[in-house]
Amino acid sequence: MAKDDKTGPKLFDRRLLVLRQSRARMLGPETFLIDRVALELGERLAAVLRRFEVAVDLGSPGEAIRHALAQSGRVGRIVTVSRFGGDVIADEELLPFAEGTLDLVASALSFQFVNDLPGVLVQIRRALKPDGLLLAALAGGSSLGELRECFVQAESEIEGGLSPHVAPFADVRSLGALMQRAGFALPVVDSDRLTVRYPSVFELMHDLRRMGATNILCERNRRPLRRTTLMRMAEIYAQRFADPDGRIRATFDILWLSGWAPHASQQQPLKPGSAARRLSDVLVRADRRDQSR
Repeated sequence: MAKDDKTGPKLFDRRLLVLRQSRARMLGPETFLIDRVALELGERLAAVLRRFEVAVDLGSPGEAIRHALAQSGRVGRIVTVSRFGGDVIADEELLPFAEGTLDLVASALSFQFVNDLPGVLVQIRRALKPDGLLLAALAGGSSLGELRECFVQAESEIEGGLSPHVAPFADVRSLGALMQRAGFALPVVDSDRLTVRYPSVFELMHDLRRMGATNILCERNRRPLRRTTLMRMAEIYAQRFADPDGRIRATFDILWLSGWAPHASQQQPLKPGSAARRLSDVLVRADRRDQSR
């Protein structure tokens, strides 16, 4: 794993990510995934019965999330933060906002590529005003697990070794723990699975290229992928993950994060020993009722 003496180990090559996303924009970006996430984000935000005067769209590709925020009816001023332009040019890992200045931070399909997600979450929580909200979606769970599995077998057979092609993704449990560690109140993490079908794995890889989501792992193999390995991977994919009509399946797990900057008005857990009745008394009474029936 690559290492920066100032910031520690690095999983992702963030400079390469900029180049890959720039290439995606030139190719004509594939937006079906971010469009779906934007629609869901708008629905989730509409269910929150309050208004957010200052909102940040943090690192989301394209304009879909900004449009969802504007159309929600819940947001006043929207500030777009991106390395590619917008209102503020900045990296998601180094937020340029003072403490307690934001009402809402929304982000879509960006956090899966940061090297220090715990640090990013802490920065967001500090930048939020008391009772401010983080609402984010990122690829996680078993996303692209089929592609990972097929690359592993193909390289083992053809080259006698392995190199990473698909990034590891966080799961619901680990993200929930990170939200708690970052100091968010009322944290919630849930997931939404999308299965997309393609004529072959090559169309899937083409879509990933147009999403700017191809391999940026620091430990990736710098040598070009051998054609024999690629073709064997495609053959394995078709054997294992094709439907009867011949189309192959690709899994995308979208993990949703929501949490609030702490505020005195929020619900608080009861203090230990503050219950009006003991649990043992309730269980005894319930057992007596059952026996009397």
